[in-house]
Amino acid sequence: MNSIDNQRNIAEQKADSDDYALIESFIGGSDHAFTRLVAKHKDKVRNLVYLTLGDIENIDDISQDVFIAVYRNIGEFRFDSKFTTWLYRITVNKCRDFLRKKKVRSIFINMGEDDYEQGYHDRAENYDIPGLVRKGIEKLPDKLKEPLMMRDIEGLSYKEIADKLDCEVGTIKSRIFRARETLKVILLPYQKDLGF
Repeated sequence: MNSIDNQRNIAEQKADSDDYALIESFIGGSDHAFTRLVAKHKDKVRNLVYLTLGDIENIDDISQDVFIAVYRNIGEFRFDSKFTTWLYRITVNKCRDFLRKKKVRSIFINMGEDDYEQGYHDRAENYDIPGLVRKGIEKLPDKLKEPLMMRDIEGLSYKEIADKLDCEVGTIKSRIFRARETLKVILLPYQKDLGF
């Protein structure tokens, strides 16, 4: 293990230990500890909600639902895993609940014909390239989308992703490779704009 990995591991262990201390303090009756826990993780939750749904209007509502669920269920948290892993699963589940409630079209479908045609004909300078990429990511199945976002957007290592998703590192590498290849196919109509 090199020194950078070692420093990262030390920082992660400290962050985990801080989370555990806040959780224990909250379970012991300190509402202030919960406020600090929310403040520490709210941006991660908001980012994950946005990246999962691409829905700015509902970020605050869904994030609030996540932390209400944390508040109600924190007593069930087991200290044998990272708090962030537990929080990530709650956030993803709340996003799935939102999709079910709103009866949003499945993220597994391909882009419609209108989107495909626009890729060839609309070459305006103000083309929303980040929006195109996000839309492409939304089309990926969860088992490919989640590790891709954790790797390319959150910057987690393969090992960290494997731990969060309870998979082998090799499985995670394979899924991320497949996600990138699938994303290229989805974004093929926009390849000139995206530069690949």
